Parts: sequence; structure tokens; C-alpha cells
Amino acid sequence: MATNEPEHEHRDVEEAGANEDEDTGAQVAPIVRLEEVAVTTGEEDEDAVLDLKSKLYRFDKEANQWKERGAGTVKLLKHKSTGKIRLVMRQSKTLKICANHFVTQGISVQEHVGNEKSCVWHARDFADGELKDELFCIRFASIENCKAFMQKFNEVAESEVEKEESKEASDTAGLLEKLTVEETKTEEKPVEKEKTTVEADEKKKDEPEKSG
Repeated sequence: MATNEPEHEHRDVEEAGANEDEDTGAQVAPIVRLEEVAVTTGEEDEDAVLDLKSKLYRFDKEANQWKERGAGTVKLLKHKSTGKIRLVMRQSKTLKICANHFVTQGISVQEHVGNEKSCVWHARDFADGELKDELFCIRFASIENCKAFMQKFNEVAESEVEKEESKEASDTAGLLEKLTVEETKTEEKPVEKEKTTVEADEKKKDEPEKSG
């Protein structure tokens, strides 16, 4: 009859050898020492006012169809000094930029027809390193996230319109004030000239009296 004893002995030897390797406690120094490198994203001077996971698409005019740009996190970032807000989206794994543009007046986001979790908008995008007119469509995991994105996006765009109107009003007021000051100076100049002429005539009259 065949026996399994040799197999057990061989297995015991392997386990014993493995245990000996585990108990050595040897430490192997790394061949190459890696140093930490600071990575800059360009978002260090900005604060996120919105941060949501989503999937972004762009409309390809030549193919006449939507093409996926990537899945990741879409952010609305407000600059700490200028106050300007831009939309930035990066792919979750590669961190490649899918969208990068300012939210300015005239831009409005609307719900995508037939899908309450998606919305669309036009923008001058700089994700590829040059300005391009793009039609974007973004899809969220829930209707609530889509509505939150649309509400915040439109609020920012409307605030930019108000800022521009306020700036125009301020510039107009400054221009009117400048024109008023210039008109006042122009009106005052003939009076000064007339006054100078009268003083000169009086001075001429006094000269003969002094000489006499």
C-alpha cells in the first residue's frame, strides 16, 4: 500500500525552511531612496465653493455626437485676491484637466432635455491649452447634485453681471465728475483773465502819479 508519509516529511521540511526565513529578521536597505516632491496644481490660491463627483461630455461638431471627456470631480474655485471664479474638472485617476474656464456673465447652465441628472452650457474653455468654444454636458449621480451645481453656477454668473454693471456705473460717474471739474475750470479762466487786465490798467494809472 502506498503511504503519504514522505509527502508529510517533505512538507514539514518546507514549512520549517519557511519559518527559518521568517525568523531571520533581516532588513534590506533600499537601493534607491525616493524623496518627496511637492506637486502644484495651480489651485493653491483658490478656495472651492463647490466640489462634486461627475462625468463630463463635450459635443463633437464634426461627428455630431457627445464624447466623454472623463469622470472625476468638478469644482468651482474662487481666487483669494481677485475674487474671480472658474470651473475646473480633473479625471479622478490621471488628474488630467477635462474643463477649465472662468464663469463669466452671459454663461448660463440649463437642464439637459430628458435627463434630470444632467445639464449643459456653452463656454470658452482652456483645458487643451488654447481657447475653444465648447458645448459641455455634465452628469451627476443624483438629481440633487445636479440642481446644486446649476444653482451655484447660475448664482456666480449673475453676480458677475452685477459686478460688471456696478463697474460700468462707477466708471460713468467718474467720467461725469471729471467732465464737471473740467467745465468748472474752463468757466473760471476768463474771470481770472479779466481780473488780471483790470489790475494792469490800474497799475498803469498809478505810474504817472508816482513819477509826478
